Amino acid sequence: MKIALIGASGNAGSRILRELSDRGHAVTAIARTPERIATLPGVTPVAGDVSDTAALVETLRRHDAVISSVHFLTTDAQGLIGTVRASGVTRYLVVGGAGSLEIAPGQRLIDQPDFPEAYKAEARAGATFLDLLRGVDDLEWTFLSPSAMFVPGERTGRFRLGIDRLLTNDQGSRISFEDYAIALADEIEQPRHIRQRFTAGY
Repeated sequence: MKIALIGASGNAGSRILRELSDRGHAVTAIARTPERIATLPGVTPVAGDVSDTAALVETLRRHDAVISSVHFLTTDAQGLIGTVRASGVTRYLVVGGAGSLEIAPGQRLIDQPDFPEAYKAEARAGATFLDLLRGVDDLEWTFLSPSAMFVPGERTGRFRLGIDRLLTNDQGSRISFEDYAIALADEIEQPRHIRQRFTAGY
């Protein structure tokens, strides 16, 4: 497939980029500083910024799918969704956040008293992004929420999937960037969560 990845040099984005490259996809890797993008088979680095709508629309055109792996707090959600629409690409996958996941019916992780204050603004912005997507019916969108701890680690290929409930085990709630990338790449190749949020964790 021909895939556009916005935020290809970030923690999650760089792992997703490598996973897609390893699977033989052609990836347009978009970042504000393309020099930071890893040199990998099938990867074309491109300078791009989510705030430059006109240029980004042209970069995204003629791809089979778009992935955005960007900070929600510094992104205009409506603007980015509109950019994807304007590009003509209908398949849109979003690297989401864990804050909007539920720990019990109707009880979101972000609303718990022990949720770290430092992450609340970004988590709220991610929840808002998801709410906006849920009102979109002209894109085949998917929002993949990581577990509470989203960290560098191993590519094990051993993890669980869920929908709106935070996944936990006896060691807490965690997923590595590397295993998250597998879950996202699997979803691109075999879509199972169209117009839906899902989550990955151990």
